[in-house]
Amino acid sequence: MTITLYGIPNCDTVKKARTWLEDNGIDYTFHDFKKNGIDAALVKSWLKDVPRDTLINRKGTTWRKVSDEQKAAADQDAGAVALMLESPSVIKRPVLSGAGKISVGFSADAYQQIFKK
Repeated sequence: MTITLYGIPNCDTVKKARTWLEDNGIDYTFHDFKKNGIDAALVKSWLKDVPRDTLINRKGTTWRKVSDEQKAAADQDAGAVALMLESPSVIKRPVLSGAGKISVGFSADAYQQIFKK
């Protein structure tokens, strides 16, 4: 099983998730979606498992800078995908893939459940 953690390296929540994975001996690949980008197929695959309202961080500074038209369009999958591709920082971080289902955000308890042995 290949575990991929998506995010940006300077995000505190991503740092916590990376530390937890390393401290628990879990091999993973880190994908910096600002440097490495993301594509529509990836975002659409996340939306199969995660609701838009979970995947889009509507509390962050990036969301506050988005136009009202983009915010309205994000209420539909196509608009949400377009927004996430244009402004990856609007994606709630981190996104964990490859551990059965997509997980968004970080909590030690949730990761403990995901990686139960």
